[in-house]
Amino acid sequence: MSARVQKIAYKPVGLLLGVMAGAVAGMVTRKIWQVASGDDDTPDATDEDRGWGEIVAAAALQGAVFAVVKALVDRGGATGVRKLTGEWPG
Repeated sequence: MSARVQKIAYKPVGLLLGVMAGAVAGMVTRKIWQVASGDDDTPDATDEDRGWGEIVAAAALQGAVFAVVKALVDRGGATGVRKLTGEWPG
C-alpha cells in the first residue's frame, strides 16, 4: 500500500482514537481532581465562584492528562495497525 493511501486509510482510525483519548482523559482528570481537591468536578473557566489559581491548575492538569493519554492511545493504535498490516501508519 502506498504511503499516501495508507495515511488516508488511517485518518478515521486516528480520529476515533482521538475521541476515545478525550473521553478517557476527561475521566482521569475528574478522578485526579476529586482526590486532590475533594470537589466532585473540575472547575469551569467561567465558574464565578472559583479563583484564578484553581481554574489555571485545573486547566493545566487537564492539558497534561490529555497529552499523556493521547500519546498512549495514538502509539497503541499505530502499533495495532502495524500488527494487522505489517506497516507503520504514515
